[in-house]
Amino acid sequence: MKIRHYIGLMLLFIVAFQSCKKDETQARLASNDAVKPAILNLDKTNLSLSKENANDTVLHLDMIQPDFGFQAAVTNVLQFGLKGDNFKTVKEVVIPSGRSAMGFTGYELNSYLLALGVPTGKASEFDVRLKSSINTKIAAVFSASASLKASPYASTSYLYVPGAYQGWDPVTAESLVSPTSNGIYTGIIAFPEANSEFKLTTERNWANSYGQTATGKIAYNSGDNIKAPRAGNLEIEVNTTANTITFKDHSWGVIGSATPKGWDADTDMKYDNANQVWKLTVNLTAGAIKFRKNHDWGTNFGGVNGSLVAGGADIAVANAGTYDIVFDLNANTYTLTKK
Repeated sequence: MKIRHYIGLMLLFIVAFQSCKKDETQARLASNDAVKPAILNLDKTNLSLSKENANDTVLHLDMIQPDFGFQAAVTNVLQFGLKGDNFKTVKEVVIPSGRSAMGFTGYELNSYLLALGVPTGKASEFDVRLKSSINTKIAAVFSASASLKASPYASTSYLYVPGAYQGWDPVTAESLVSPTSNGIYTGIIAFPEANSEFKLTTERNWANSYGQTATGKIAYNSGDNIKAPRAGNLEIEVNTTANTITFKDHSWGVIGSATPKGWDADTDMKYDNANQVWKLTVNLTAGAIKFRKNHDWGTNFGGVNGSLVAGGADIAVANAGTYDIVFDLNANTYTLTKK
């Protein structure tokens, strides 16, 4: 009798323990009705952007944090979309953790809106909302949309490329340019070796940067160092709206009897992204040169009297010496300056 009573008590204890253990480990999430999205307020609904107010804070947002029904770290992302487009195309801006208020300069807001492909000098209408998420397994929630009407202005914006190729210094780093601030930046960087690492910064400092999260994908203030896929001159295209990065070969060099490698191989030039010209300082002998793209005769230039001619005649070099060469495809010119 005592044995049966003891066994019964043990079974009761085990069932009770398992019930408690299950209750302790079970994830509990508030019902859909209980989840409260963030509340977004903008201090303006209509504004005009210009170079004159580019450095001024032109828009403030205030927000009430979302409530998922339990304590968790929330990531809030401000989304700009075209009016009535239901946010099919968005420009996203991450709100720093813990912030419930934020201001944007005219320059910042202008670049966000131009990334949506709207015209300059003309008022366009936008929808703005907050996307709040905890992790990828729990659905994000969205605030009610706020309306914004603004007239962006034409501007040029830059990303900077500090990396191992130049000593990781944002101040002296090469740049990528977006002529219309539409979020698409291009430039050509000379990498000394494959897998040379770098990052992208929005200014010539380390305050904000883009890193790589997967092949061809970047993230703002997140990710690892980006790696060049191979050595040489590579054209980089960065899309900060789609958060993508691509590489392709893009080099120009001089070849010919006057060059160090003769007609057998190119001496590569370096691209000056700021002035959009190719440059080279090189020792030449008396002879001839031509300009060639990507080490191939498919695209080459000769010329006469400083003017480039596609597939044209060899360019004569009368005297041996050290020359500064500038190759300008925008102006269709070249210069050879003996030092």
